[in-house]
Amino acid sequence: MFLIEKELRKLSDPVRAKHSQRFFKTGPGEYGEGDVFLGLTMPQVRIVAKKYFKEIDYSSVQELVESKYHEFRMCALVMLVYKYEKFASERKEIYEFFLKNTKYINNWDLVDVTVPRTVGFYLVDHDRSVLYKLVKSKDLWERRISVLATFAFIRNNDFKDSLKISEILLNDKHDLIHKAVGWMLREIGKRDESVLEEFLDKHVTEMPRTMLRYSIERLEEGKRKGYLRK
Repeated sequence: MFLIEKELRKLSDPVRAKHSQRFFKTGPGEYGEGDVFLGLTMPQVRIVAKKYFKEIDYSSVQELVESKYHEFRMCALVMLVYKYEKFASERKEIYEFFLKNTKYINNWDLVDVTVPRTVGFYLVDHDRSVLYKLVKSKDLWERRISVLATFAFIRNNDFKDSLKISEILLNDKHDLIHKAVGWMLREIGKRDESVLEEFLDKHVTEMPRTMLRYSIERLEEGKRKGYLRK
């Protein structure tokens, strides 16, 4: 683990770190309050993760994921993505690791980059009831996990859980949930526009505007304008 931390620190960029602090809303009262950045790019984190994922043990991953540094947590989670893809025998353990450590998966990029390819992939052929616990959580990031995990199902043209979770979150107060739900609905529409339109016809008047705008981005202009007028 020391070598991983050393490599990540060596790549740090104070200027980029300052920008990341603003971009990921780390100020008082903001969604990423208190998060600390070293200033690495995602490709840099992936290079380090790919170098060490095969041999790293789970206790070291745990230490990294508990770090105050955002990029340490990202590297830990990306290593688990690579492990999930490489070692089928470890998939259940990786899935369980994610669920035990949701409090450290505490910004939208940490969720979006890793959850669909671990939690989502695992649940494709396992019981999905955990998502219906997460979607009702008071924790913003657990609710976002419940949404983004369904991306893995959508890839298989399996829309049922995405639609159910979207309905549950129609009255959510947070913009990051509106965006996530709109994104998943848009992905459904890319695969079957009629399914998206059926959902919109039923819920358009109660959908937050951000959610609606995200969901209709790929519809032809006339349909977009029609939904926005409702």
